[in-house]
Amino acid sequence: MKRFVAITFYLVLNFGSAFLFAQQDSEGCKDSPLITRFPGSEIRTCEDKEFNSVEMPVKSGSKTVEGEYHNWDYAAREGTSGVQVFRNFQTALKTAGFTVEYADSPNRITARKDNTWIMLEFPGDHYYQTIVVTKEMQQEVTADASNFADAINKTGRVAVYGINFDTGKATIRPDSENVLNEINKLLAQNPAWKLRVEGHTDNTGAAAGNQALSVDRARAVVAWLTAHGVAASRLSAAGYGQDKPVADNGTEDGRAKNRRVELVRQ
Repeated sequence: MKRFVAITFYLVLNFGSAFLFAQQDSEGCKDSPLITRFPGSEIRTCEDKEFNSVEMPVKSGSKTVEGEYHNWDYAAREGTSGVQVFRNFQTALKTAGFTVEYADSPNRITARKDNTWIMLEFPGDHYYQTIVVTKEMQQEVTADASNFADAINKTGRVAVYGINFDTGKATIRPDSENVLNEINKLLAQNPAWKLRVEGHTDNTGAAAGNQALSVDRARAVVAWLTAHGVAASRLSAAGYGQDKPVADNGTEDGRAKNRRVELVRQ
């Protein structure tokens, strides 16, 4: 992580006695340089990903935060309470200049400073620490008309990723244009084809809302293609919400796979 300044705890305990507790961390795990652990805690597990998506609670509901991802599971020192750990972190974050976006004592707190988000969760005798440094995902997989055509010729359909929308809306983001241009090229190269554009979501939120959103997003893709020269008679739109998952909605990666557009040959 870049430009991190360590946060020192405003402890209600005596510093001298706090560090007498042994720390036996899971192999390969280290504290973030951004924030210290609660003294006497041990790292049970840790995880680092180049890019991930996390739902962060905020005052108005939740916010999807994407970027460089780090997560730790700490076992708290014996004899401490959730309130004690929560308030130490809350004070430390505020002292370091973070803005607290959500606080539900003693369960969860999220805070933000510049492009860095921190979420701390306190389910019992341990706590989870998640840090996301927001950034755009680097596109490393090429989705092109040839690959789309191969999949459709084999199975009659293809799942398309890289058509991105504003969170909770059907507004297509500018970084989707490369993929949409490839779909346009696909239709130009196969003039006899008619396609149904299907929208699919993960299971986050209400099923009825996801259904409506998936239809609106499919229609938005059709509208983009017709605005760029594809005859409207060659396209139709449908939405299936969260009803047709292709992966486990219990994981971030699974939900990302379920949020997709599919092209189905008619």
